[in-house]
Amino acid sequence: MPKPSKPNLGSFRRRFTTLLTALTFVVLAVSGILAFVRPFSLHIVGLHALIGFLVVLLVILHVVNNIRPLKGYLHSRTVWITLVITVGLSGVILLQPGPVKQIIGLSKNLGPALERFETSEDGMVFHYDPDPQYRMTLTLRTGGAFDPENPPRIAIWLENQSFYHIKTLLGSNSVDTEKFLPYWSYKRREYEKAKKESGGDMEVHAVSSPTENSSFDPADYILPGDKENPMPYRLVVEINQENDAHESIPDQPPLIYAVEIDNAYPAAFQLLELMGYPKQELEEGKESWAIYYADEGVGSALELIDSGLLTIDRGEMSSAGGKTGRGEK
Repeated sequence: MPKPSKPNLGSFRRRFTTLLTALTFVVLAVSGILAFVRPFSLHIVGLHALIGFLVVLLVILHVVNNIRPLKGYLHSRTVWITLVITVGLSGVILLQPGPVKQIIGLSKNLGPALERFETSEDGMVFHYDPDPQYRMTLTLRTGGAFDPENPPRIAIWLENQSFYHIKTLLGSNSVDTEKFLPYWSYKRREYEKAKKESGGDMEVHAVSSPTENSSFDPADYILPGDKENPMPYRLVVEINQENDAHESIPDQPPLIYAVEIDNAYPAAFQLLELMGYPKQELEEGKESWAIYYADEGVGSALELIDSGLLTIDRGEMSSAGGKTGRGEK
């Protein structure tokens, strides 16, 4: 009479880990597709993220259970080919060249595309959608000096009424940003300095100004909790063409455009105004910047932007004491 075979714990562990990994991968794939094609949902994104952590753990167990055959793979050329392909694809997706940005732009999930910037021969369009209750579109119609093959540097940010930077919407991390976008760079440095001095708590409501409108939280302006007392703010644009000599001017300065925003109205259609060009000054040994009216020191740079239109659509604000949707910070 044959003896009953003993259960092979090692075989059971490998089958269990492999099947569980495969099934959780299916959940990961489906939740990833849903997160891309559907509007933002914290439930779907949370499911995708947490299942991703579980898959990582299961892959580690899979490697432990199959360490011997995997060691054999390390001595083949295949491992180097797959490594190059993985690193290459990851780099391309991380850098987001034009085609990748177009694919991301198809997403209905505002999470990966809160801030989108598009350029064409007719102009530049910037979209900012931090919340289902807030849609911002900045359309800049370009002038005769704009070259789509060599577009100018541009920065877009929000300021409170105390002229403190509260959020960069579009900026640059290039090493020469200080040179070409000096005013935005200065504003951002002051913001980082205030953030550091406040211990990272940017809910501070007074830095050096006693005004009530000095919050560093952009959600206080974009989706104010009290619709009866919305805080005005402004959008600022700095634009600069590299090496743009004009007649006797060896290099023209950047130009600053701005528009005041009032949340008292559900929709806004406002034109940007040319403020002038920034100039660094020293006050008691401290760095400061002033905006000067465009004079004879500016020429063709005035034709980079023909006009700028800011459009904002707001949903219904909540009653005092809370915000609807998911405010951006």
